[in-house]
Amino acid sequence: MFTSQGPSLRELAVQAFSSVERGYDLLAPKFDHTPFRTPDRMLDAVEEALARHEGSFGSGLDVCCGTGAALGMLGRLCRDRVTGVDLSAGMLAEAERLYGGDRVDLLRADARALPPGLADTYDLAVSFGAFGHFLPAERPALFGSVHRALRPGGVFAFPIGAPIPPTSPLWWAVAGFDAAMRVRNAVWRPPFVMYYRTFPWGGARADLRAAGFTVETVPLEPFGRRPDGSPRWRLVLARKNEQQP
Repeated sequence: MFTSQGPSLRELAVQAFSSVERGYDLLAPKFDHTPFRTPDRMLDAVEEALARHEGSFGSGLDVCCGTGAALGMLGRLCRDRVTGVDLSAGMLAEAERLYGGDRVDLLRADARALPPGLADTYDLAVSFGAFGHFLPAERPALFGSVHRALRPGGVFAFPIGAPIPPTSPLWWAVAGFDAAMRVRNAVWRPPFVMYYRTFPWGGARADLRAAGFTVETVPLEPFGRRPDGSPRWRLVLARKNEQQP
């Protein structure tokens, strides 16, 4: 899973027993050499779908940007400035090193409470691989925060995979990871919130609608379809109502 340039088992263990913020500060220099970085294949598929269904945008926001893998995509889709937001100063330092430039702003902030100065600023917000760091009870604050940052008509876009069937070995691996994390967080402080099965699409869609979004999905065709014909991956397009302040 990891390259020789990635973190050692000891480094991963230290991260696992840290807070989310401190853990990612420690992991940041080697993060892009782990499987946790969003694959370029996913970024390309999302960029293609957004360009096809939406066209171009004004300004863009990457929510929980990490080391900035999506900032290049945002820069191509958006005519104006793009902003990456993350809680980890270490991850932002890597994003600055890799993607910093005249059109890129990087901001350390909690995605559940973005600064009031960002209100009604962005036409597109994206997020990749971050929702496992938010408990279900935190989703309304997260979605509400992104909603406030968007201009009326702005789009919050993110990929979501089809449910994993219980017959798949991956389902058991994911369930085992989540169980281990629950035990870890029950006996150790500070908690490290990272779960794979706390973002069911039904609940997330309801929370998006409650935050004021109109929600649709489009297939990400490069990932193909399941035997029943449904897409393996979809792109969620949550749009802020034009009439909302």
